[in-house]
Amino acid sequence: MRRDAILRQLGYSITPNAVEQVGKVIENTKDFDYVEKHLIALNDALKPSLSFVAISSTHDYFKIKNEAKGKEMVDNANKIIQNWSKKYKIALEKVPNKETYYVLGKTA
Repeated sequence: MRRDAILRQLGYSITPNAVEQVGKVIENTKDFDYVEKHLIALNDALKPSLSFVAISSTHDYFKIKNEAKGKEMVDNANKIIQNWSKKYKIALEKVPNKETYYVLGKTA
């Protein structure tokens, strides 16, 4: 099942609640079929920077968490995120006062 695969690729356990939650996130992400192709690649690209793609616990969105340590590593992770967003035309919303972004979906 698609939801199970996404959860596994992002490091989540497969539980009924997680499957339901990722379903809501998929429905809420504009043009998810397009976004999905690039989301897991972004997650893999961010791992060396201690950053990752996750499911928000407060909103029905995927979120990108930049948990890099040190200014240079934080800046590098943010550059990867911004370049990814521009390259694939995926809208992000920055969470105020955090190095976290919600993935809203395809822009064009």
